[in-house]
Amino acid sequence: MLVRALIVLLAVLNLGAAAWWIARDPLPPPAPMQLPPGVARLQLVDEGARTPAPSPAPSSAPSAGIVAAPPPSTTAVASDVAAPPAPQCFSFGPFASKGAGSDAAAKLAPLVQHVATREQAAPASGHGWRVYLPPLPSAEQAQGVAQRIAAAGFNDFFIVREGAEANSIALGRYGGEAAAKKRAEALNAAGIAAQVEALGAPDAASTAVWLDVTADTGFDPRRAQATIAAAQYRKADCALR
Repeated sequence: MLVRALIVLLAVLNLGAAAWWIARDPLPPPAPMQLPPGVARLQLVDEGARTPAPSPAPSSAPSAGIVAAPPPSTTAVASDVAAPPAPQCFSFGPFASKGAGSDAAAKLAPLVQHVATREQAAPASGHGWRVYLPPLPSAEQAQGVAQRIAAAGFNDFFIVREGAEANSIALGRYGGEAAAKKRAEALNAAGIAAQVEALGAPDAASTAVWLDVTADTGFDPRRAQATIAAAQYRKADCALR
């Protein structure tokens, strides 16, 4: 009986202790210890590992070992565009008839950029030969060509101011065809498209046909002259056509 009473007493005491533990108020947290000025607080070894390190502030500078790409250049690079070569112009002839001129033009067409037929009255009887430039569109252009002639070293010329051949340029008169052609060749070599013409009354029944062509720099006028059986060819000024 005594043992049973002790067991009951111990059970009651345990229940009472458990009820008191559950019903008691929680203890307030301990107040932080105030350290004297200048004394550092002790820190456990593992306490620093549990404290997260502050995240680094974002930096605008590139990281080491990483090369920032340069900004795209806004400067446009102009491509060199080669200018097309200047054409060259010639006159082939004279041909005795329109048919002969047309046949020659058909042979020249595949070799040149442009070919045009021009008729010119042939003189019945010669009274000498002249070297000249045909009338230009204006007096200003005639004066400009005259300055080019003077700059090339030719002084025997004058500008026709009035009449049917106003603004043309006379480059000399000669008694023979050979002298006139020699003068014209010298002018042509200097870049002056001089022409040779026999002086005399024109014969309406007789005309000469000339072919005026524009060609590229690879055109061979001597070979073309032989191909079309032209009596001669003259270098012409493309700007005057």
